[in-house]
Amino acid sequence: MRGDAADRRRRRLVSVALVATVGLAVADLVGGPGPGMLRLGAATVLGPLERVLAPAGRTGEDDLRRENEQLASELRQLRLTEAEAVAAAGLLAAPSTAGAEVVPARVVGVGARGPQGVARITIDVGSRDGVSVDRTVVASGGLVGRIASVAPWTSDVLVLGGPEVVVGARVGSAGALATVDVAASSTAGRAPGELGLTLVQVGELAVGDEVRTLGSVDGRPFVPGVLIGTVTGVEPTRGRLAPTGTVRPAVDTGSLSVVGVLLTAPRATARPAATGGAS
Repeated sequence: MRGDAADRRRRRLVSVALVATVGLAVADLVGGPGPGMLRLGAATVLGPLERVLAPAGRTGEDDLRRENEQLASELRQLRLTEAEAVAAAGLLAAPSTAGAEVVPARVVGVGARGPQGVARITIDVGSRDGVSVDRTVVASGGLVGRIASVAPWTSDVLVLGGPEVVVGARVGSAGALATVDVAASSTAGRAPGELGLTLVQVGELAVGDEVRTLGSVDGRPFVPGVLIGTVTGVEPTRGRLAPTGTVRPAVDTGSLSVVGVLLTAPRATARPAATGGAS
């Protein structure tokens, strides 16, 4: 509306300028005042109109720059919103959330960093969203970490790879028991972002084995079966009974935008007893 009004005002001024110009020309033709007086009259009538119709100069440039910056900001926000929508759809379609009650959340803060990268993040859901301490946090690729503290509208997440996160795991098709943490094996030769893995029983460990969460009582802090990562190296036993190795996490926690908090219900019924030796 403001733009239309400005256009109408400019058209009226142009009309005034045209009438003034014709009038001065007619006066010249019929023998009116001399050229000096005509030039003075033209300057008096047309000068203000030229200033109004001319570009606004520095002020106009500043306004245009602010408009461009606002449009660029809106475009960045639109692209971010679209990317988050894609990430949320991928999260809800991922195996890590299959059959689970999920609270999607945006990453809104990054806290302390550990030896292998980000150790803590903040997400925009909290107790008013049904989130509580020691819930499993996942992304579309697999495990992110566990809820460490909760406020009404936000929560802090301890991230896999941080010094405070140790995860019980099963490795490979045989499901060998293991632990995964940042210090489970020597750091020599470990690539940035990789974690250590230690089998807690005699068994075999091979490059390419998938590593998944063992699970906790009532699924807290970790539900079972979530992908942690893949074995990337096996270290010499050096007299140890159980081998150790390195794991490449399934999720790059340094580039997270959308995650999900899994709300698992505690077991409400007793597990029935069975009689041994039955055929």
